[in-house]
Amino acid sequence: MNYTAQNFIRPGYETQPIPDFPHAPIDWSRESAEELANTEGLTLTDAHWQVVGALQDIYARNEESPMKARELHDALDELFHAEGGIKYLYTLFPKGPLAQGCLLAGLQPPAGTQDQGFGSAV
Repeated sequence: MNYTAQNFIRPGYETQPIPDFPHAPIDWSRESAEELANTEGLTLTDAHWQVVGALQDIYARNEESPMKARELHDALDELFHAEGGIKYLYTLFPKGPLAQGCLLAGLQPPAGTQDQGFGSAV
């Protein structure tokens, strides 16, 4: 899947790269992310948008192979180390920076990041 090819004409979507999000999927928009955030109970701040852009960039650089949860976790931890790393990202995305962040960025989360019941004793 080519996340950077935004030169197709598609009604209702950007036809050129979005200035702040050059690696956004072609069917992604800030408005759709804001709608999803509302359903998730989030109000998006500049900090959220930085993470969304970072996720899109990471995916664009690794589009040849599917992202693994550990690789994405480590990449985000390193990128946002000065702010507090993964702990900081959990303050922005309480349901998980990988699962919830990818959802808002219009990306497929890595396997195993969305299974709420895995390992639980019910």
